[in-house]
Amino acid sequence: MARQLSGKMKAAILLVAFGPEIAAGIFKHLNESEIETLTLEIANLRKVDSNLRDKVLEEFSQLYQAQEYISQGGIDYAREILEKALGPRKAADIIEKLTETLQIRPFDFARNTDPAQLINFIQNEHPQTISLVLSYLNPEQAAVILSALDPEKQVDVARRIAIMDRTSPEVLTELENLLEKKISTYMTQGYLTAGGIGTVVDILNRVDRGTEKTILETLSEEDPDLAEEIKRRMFVFEDIILLDDRAIQQVLREVDSKDLALALKTASEEVANRIYKNMSKRASEMLKEDIQFMGPVRLRDAEDAQQRIVNVIRKLEEAGEIIIARGSGDEIIV
Repeated sequence: MARQLSGKMKAAILLVAFGPEIAAGIFKHLNESEIETLTLEIANLRKVDSNLRDKVLEEFSQLYQAQEYISQGGIDYAREILEKALGPRKAADIIEKLTETLQIRPFDFARNTDPAQLINFIQNEHPQTISLVLSYLNPEQAAVILSALDPEKQVDVARRIAIMDRTSPEVLTELENLLEKKISTYMTQGYLTAGGIGTVVDILNRVDRGTEKTILETLSEEDPDLAEEIKRRMFVFEDIILLDDRAIQQVLREVDSKDLALALKTASEEVANRIYKNMSKRASEMLKEDIQFMGPVRLRDAEDAQQRIVNVIRKLEEAGEIIIARGSGDEIIV
């Protein structure tokens, strides 16, 4: 019976089984469309048989464990463990479900390889090839490789990642075979999305400050709009928690008090507490009163206020007045 249920119905049963607190936490990571879909499914749920619920939970547990095995040692490792625990047929069924529902990404073997070794494989390749590989790596790995490239190639690769959209499975398979002859590829039909501004932002947020500066300065000359969009998304309001107390105090001296109140209206409790911690008791109490008496505000207005504060933070960093933690954390500060 569980096999006949749609993915949406299984997700709804899972959320109900998890309880409202856990379900609410999961909803925070979904977009509006996904939340609406699942809410509708939950609303349409009638009494769920305990045996059916248990089967759905069991399937979820197996898929979760399989994904953990994949992240630890790759597809082959996961298959080996699952076959020993559940038998070949059940293991194959779980792996197939993962490739359909979780879309196992290409270059799985590379994500389990030391980036220092990957550099030797790809540093002399064409920038487009390097860009494609980095788009599928973990941002931490990609940052190490990007930092090791020649400055000119760094900029070219970063630009190509940012404007990359979709790549045919045939090209991915051919490239995978060049880097790892024995890899088994599990891809869905159609085109796979990789790259984009989000990917290059994740990478640049982890490279050293010198590499980031070189890439952004050159992009600012060659493609100002792209450079500005990358800069805008590299530091978001919630990242204020990455600043030390001295930096936060410096920011608070520069921002408009009305913007601060509006920005905190939708901020997380962690961000708000960091802000209050770096204000005097009287100032924090006044700010809390301003927020309380402000009443409902449009989400767009709050986000605009947050972006204005982010712009102040970036200007302070560019002027050398504050430092935003980045890279692997081993930069020397004197």
